[in-house]
Amino acid sequence: MKANTENLYKHVAFLTSIYPYRNYKNIESLQKTAAYIEAEIKDIGLPTKRQQWEAKGNEYTNIITSYQPQKTKRFIIGAHYDVYKEIAGADDNASSVAGLLEIVRILTESGLELAYGIDFVFYCLEEPPFFKTKKMGSYIHANSLANTNKNYIGMIALEMIGYYREDKESYDDSIYKNQLIVSGIKSYDSFNRKISQLLKANGSMDSRWISLAENYPNNGPSDHRNYWQFDIPAVMIIGTGGHGNPNYHKATDTIETLDFQIMTDAVNNIAYALFNFLE
Repeated sequence: MKANTENLYKHVAFLTSIYPYRNYKNIESLQKTAAYIEAEIKDIGLPTKRQQWEAKGNEYTNIITSYQPQKTKRFIIGAHYDVYKEIAGADDNASSVAGLLEIVRILTESGLELAYGIDFVFYCLEEPPFFKTKKMGSYIHANSLANTNKNYIGMIALEMIGYYREDKESYDDSIYKNQLIVSGIKSYDSFNRKISQLLKANGSMDSRWISLAENYPNNGPSDHRNYWQFDIPAVMIIGTGGHGNPNYHKATDTIETLDFQIMTDAVNNIAYALFNFLE
């Protein structure tokens, strides 16, 4: 059960080749992206469903697939496929879409029997101008869970898992390389910590967690923010070494800047954490 580096590269290469870029204005590009995600999942052997809503007079789509759909106890993991303005968005967020597709493949091919089902959600409209609004794809999804009979035990939002650099922290002279950062809020600190510990347990990467105050201005910079109000523990996993990608929201966020070998390790560790949450 290992991620395939070539698959990750293939997915990112396709997503970043779509032009015009897959922002909220370019509806055909978003439709092409959604169709690609659907086709890849169906090739893996799982059914998909579309969750659609309207914003600014256009229709937008989440793509959802489920593993062990009969299970009442469930975990959610998702990644957004739209981009900011006129950029290719290799790390933000094609890297995470590629990683999520690989996790779907790994799990499906393994046939693992888990104590919980997993819902994989590929979101649209994470980026401005819809960020922090009820038109975000992740809000649409989270809100749709409110009246179900399912028990949602946690949620992970994948963000920018393809860019890494080595940095030295001045305060203790330690070198943090190839980290996966887990970010959430204090009310779910034990959940945040557990996810981080599971990421490290697979052995190939380090991880640390951040639990921010509920009223901190930027405590939810991704799709995980929309699950807290529905009492679902949720975190963001980001792979920028804790210091940020200098290409963030810039035209330089291209496939050439990504490290696919480290990204492969990241996907393996995320899959391990996801599959072992209740072990």
